[in-house]
Amino acid sequence: MNASVDSLDIDLAAAEAILSHHSKFSRVEWSSLRFGGSKAASKGVQAAPEAPGHRETGDIYYPLSHLLRLRVAAARQLWNSQGRFLGRPSQPPPFIIGIAGSVAVGKSTLACELQKVLSEWPERPRVELVQTDGFLRPNAWMVDRGLAKRKGFPETYDMRAMLEFLGQVKRGATDARAPVYCHETFDVLSGQERQIGSPDILLFEGLNVLQGPHAASASAAPKVLVSDFFDFSLYLDADERHIEAWYVERAIDLRGASKGRPPAYFEDQSEPVGMLEAVQRIWREINLRNLRENIFPTRERADVVLRKAADHTINEVWLRRS
Repeated sequence: MNASVDSLDIDLAAAEAILSHHSKFSRVEWSSLRFGGSKAASKGVQAAPEAPGHRETGDIYYPLSHLLRLRVAAARQLWNSQGRFLGRPSQPPPFIIGIAGSVAVGKSTLACELQKVLSEWPERPRVELVQTDGFLRPNAWMVDRGLAKRKGFPETYDMRAMLEFLGQVKRGATDARAPVYCHETFDVLSGQERQIGSPDILLFEGLNVLQGPHAASASAAPKVLVSDFFDFSLYLDADERHIEAWYVERAIDLRGASKGRPPAYFEDQSEPVGMLEAVQRIWREINLRNLRENIFPTRERADVVLRKAADHTINEVWLRRS
């Protein structure tokens, strides 16, 4: 059996497993919830305005926004009720949403669009977006340890810094700061941080944000996981063959736009054919491996899985039952 068939069999088996934990909605079914509930419950309610060419916003993001507004309200009500019970009322902590998925699957686009839609709630919440790229170890650190070709794998992130940051945000610290990554130089900007403070909602987007313990032994496994800080989580999904095509296209575009030193796999690849081969190789050897070993296995942990088609549109939504 060839590799593509093997991959398809694995994907179908995984889909059956996850669907036992999630309710599946077609795009049409999910879009019908854009009014904030069933058609009967939303009778007389006007649809949110939708600009031409932005059907994804109306069909996918508005229903998701309504669902998240319910979850945020419920979390705050529980916090306030518990505070009254304990006799220690306090401000509810920021609601943190984790966004996971492969390289090049469109997580950043999803996060930016979601940030915009959530900010339009009547309460006008302050919604901040942080990407885990800033928590990557510097390139020089990876080269010194022979990890340059594993960039994006769990061990190449500063997990302590990531957990400390999320802890600060969850405690409502007003001085919480996030490190900054430069996509032009493909490296962390040393000494540069972005003030995050204490937002109403934090979107935390990255490859492995739903990752469980990956230490070699249970005794060495972290006691706290990134996902422990999440109130809700999303996984952006697509077939491997589609993600590979998007990755190749994006990587070549980034190579052309790069103002700094390109990634190692682009070195000495000035010809288009050589560049294409290099990008395809890095996909197979690094990003596909990371997807299969570390990212895809976390999909079933997500509260919502958004499934993309070849044209980048989301055609299925899976909502976790419990």
